[in-house]
Amino acid sequence: MKRLNRRTLLGATAALALALPARAQSAPAASIEALHAALLDIMKNADRLGVKGREQRIRPVLLRTFNLLAMARIACGRPWTDFTPAQQEAVAKAFSDWSIATYANRFDGFGGESFATDGESDLPNGDHMVRTHINRVNDSPVALNYLMRQSEGQFRVVDIYLTGTISELASRRADFTTILRDGGPDRLAAELNRRTAELLK
Repeated sequence: MKRLNRRTLLGATAALALALPARAQSAPAASIEALHAALLDIMKNADRLGVKGREQRIRPVLLRTFNLLAMARIACGRPWTDFTPAQQEAVAKAFSDWSIATYANRFDGFGGESFATDGESDLPNGDHMVRTHINRVNDSPVALNYLMRQSEGQFRVVDIYLTGTISELASRRADFTTILRDGGPDRLAAELNRRTAELLK
């Protein structure tokens, strides 16, 4: 597995409410554990699958677990409201494809890693946080906290925090702000599509 980059799994977490008892696993936690099981599967079969096979294997899991449309909107920030519907659709699709390709590229081998769920919390605004970590052989664990938001009756991921505090979407927004300023949503969609193609080579 490629070394996790602090810049791609990113900002500060909100204060957490009391964690639910471990025995009362919620639907959000079960969803994250299913994601982790799928990631372990592609890691263990990385060479056989290749990057495109890993992308095909993880795509339906990420589409089910992540609210990629909401994540694209949050990462773009205020300029999103100025996009035309066609531009919003193009950016959302490019963002989704890039996010999925990033997972396929990053989880490219197995070295004895395992995932563990540490707890979960309801937040005051109705969101839910699932706290997990990756155990790595001969290295310290890496905390991965998933911020989940309810949409259409289902909790889905809208942000990920590396080491518990570094927000993925905060980092992406910083990146997207420059691209949008220089070339608008059409440039952003084209850039994300270019990055996706590079990741899937």
